[in-house]
Amino acid sequence: MTRSVLLLRAVNVGGRGTVPMAELRALLAPEFGEVSTYIASGNVVCEHPADPDAARARARELIAAEFGVDTPVILRTHAALARAVAEHPFPEASEKMLHAMFLEGSASPGAVEALHERLVPGERIALVGDDLWIDYGDGGVQNTKLTKAVLDRALGVAGTARNLRTVRRLVELTA
Repeated sequence: MTRSVLLLRAVNVGGRGTVPMAELRALLAPEFGEVSTYIASGNVVCEHPADPDAARARARELIAAEFGVDTPVILRTHAALARAVAEHPFPEASEKMLHAMFLEGSASPGAVEALHERLVPGERIALVGDDLWIDYGDGGVQNTKLTKAVLDRALGVAGTARNLRTVRRLVELTA
C-alpha cells in the first residue's frame, strides 16, 4: 500500500487552530483508509488517494466543518518526502534548525530573491521544486524575519514547515 502524508498548516501551534489528533484520525479514516498522526502539529499519514487534489480539498473541508479551522492541506507522497530529504541543499545544517516548507504549488517568480532581502545573518534559503528549505542557523526560528506573512506574500502560495528531524520521521512512517 502506498502511503502519503497530509500536512496541515498551523494547527495546535501557539494556542490557535486546535484540532485534537484522535478526533482528526476518526474524522478522516472513513475517506482516507488507515490513518495515523505524528505529533500534534498536523502530520496525518494515510493511504495515498487516487485523486490527491480532491483529497486535499476534502480534508480541508472536513476539518473546517468539524473543528472550525480552515487550514491549507498539503500532500506529499513517501517518494517525495524521501527525495526531499536526500536532495536538501544544506547537508551540514542542524536538523533542528533546518526546515522544509512544503508548498501547495509552485512559488511565484522572484520569490526566493525577495526572501533573500529578509534573511538575518546566518540564515540561508533554497527552493527545490515545491519545497522551500530554510536554514535558520544559530539564531533559530525565534530570531527570523521570515514570518508566515512574509513567506506567504513572497511565495504567493500556502506552505507549511517541518524541521528535518520531523521530515525524516515522516519518511519512515510513510514507508
